[in-house]
Amino acid sequence: MSHSEDWIAFDKAHVWHPYSAIGADLPVYPVVSADGVRITLADGRELIDGMSSWWCAIHGYNHPQMNRAIAEQAEQLAHVMFGGLTHQPAADLAKKLIEITPETLRTVFFSDSGSVSVEVAMKMAIQYWHDKGLPEKQRFLTIRKGYHGDTFGAMSLCDPVTGMHNLFSEILPKQHFADAPTCYFGHPCKGDGAKGLTDKLKQHHHEIAALVLEPIVQGVGGMRFYSVEYLKEVRRLCDQFGVLLILDEIATGFGRTGKLFACEYADVTPDIMCVGKSLTGGYMSLAATLTTEEISQTISRGDPGLFMHGPTFMANPLACRVALTSIDLLLNSPWQERIKNIEQRLQQGLSPCRELPQVEEVRVLGAIGVVELKKPVEMKHIQQCFVDAGVWIRPFGKLVYLMPPFIIEEDDLNKLTSAVVDVVERCPI
Repeated sequence: MSHSEDWIAFDKAHVWHPYSAIGADLPVYPVVSADGVRITLADGRELIDGMSSWWCAIHGYNHPQMNRAIAEQAEQLAHVMFGGLTHQPAADLAKKLIEITPETLRTVFFSDSGSVSVEVAMKMAIQYWHDKGLPEKQRFLTIRKGYHGDTFGAMSLCDPVTGMHNLFSEILPKQHFADAPTCYFGHPCKGDGAKGLTDKLKQHHHEIAALVLEPIVQGVGGMRFYSVEYLKEVRRLCDQFGVLLILDEIATGFGRTGKLFACEYADVTPDIMCVGKSLTGGYMSLAATLTTEEISQTISRGDPGLFMHGPTFMANPLACRVALTSIDLLLNSPWQERIKNIEQRLQQGLSPCRELPQVEEVRVLGAIGVVELKKPVEMKHIQQCFVDAGVWIRPFGKLVYLMPPFIIEEDDLNKLTSAVVDVVERCPI
């Protein structure tokens, strides 16, 4: 299949894409290369990437240091099973993650994707309480409008009404849901802003293993930014009612919100933290679940004396090496200044959308810019409009949003925001 028309036709007839139908009448654009913040299509068009390939390519594409790291590692050790064997890239990456995450997180479990890291966190919480003599703690508490992944455990934590997984509602584990916070980022929580959580914990704390939520930013569930005070109250409630706190930093971690991890806004330390996406700078699939020595030692001393999970590609050396390189690139760059500049440009560039009648709200935090519409987009038309404008922006539902690579220059960011304003105003959506 050397001709592009051949493989593209085969792809359409035989290959699933995310949330798609085989043979769907929605455009799928063939990519032949990517460099910096630009994606090159098979027909020669270049698109400025406003999505960081679903928020992970924070250094852009074809980065020489990332390329060199993965090539060197491939020559030494591309993969080896992690059962009974180990390797330095895994140990070095675990050390680095322990150094940069909240202080009490001291042990690391590697997995292949963000969804699986959430599954691991849930299993850790249940196994911990089992080994503490409280096996009835088998359920989880979360807030509505959240998203935690597409595997079964993770799906059970996604919003049961507005989420994408209600087709499976009868088979999913039944969890406890409280209303999403209505106190927004930068504002105090007036009164008992977490009353819904408080009520659920009062009634069900005896069966709740952990409270799970995305800190400060709710991602795919609505791109909502909530109050720092709310997150502080969540930590206090978990301590009061004896449940663990699991923070899903998969989308928010590694600088996206303006802090290295979003929980830093509230100076809150979780009992378990999930990271992924930007962990490898978009080069390979890798995630990690970090926890405390109290939890890891309780599980290790309990019955059956080991943690019950073990992916085949756990701690893949290529992924660990490129993750180390990505983290070093981030920490050795002026990333705070870059994120602040991106935030300012997003605020300025998206501001005209506030005057459009079809727009409900515009909100920006760190390197995240969101235009919430009053009605859901028509994906087929709006995607084509963005491609015609020379940018890659992938809306969903009522949300048109930007999460550009951190290396983006001002001119390219201006083109992204100008395209959003123009398409929202003029394109049939």
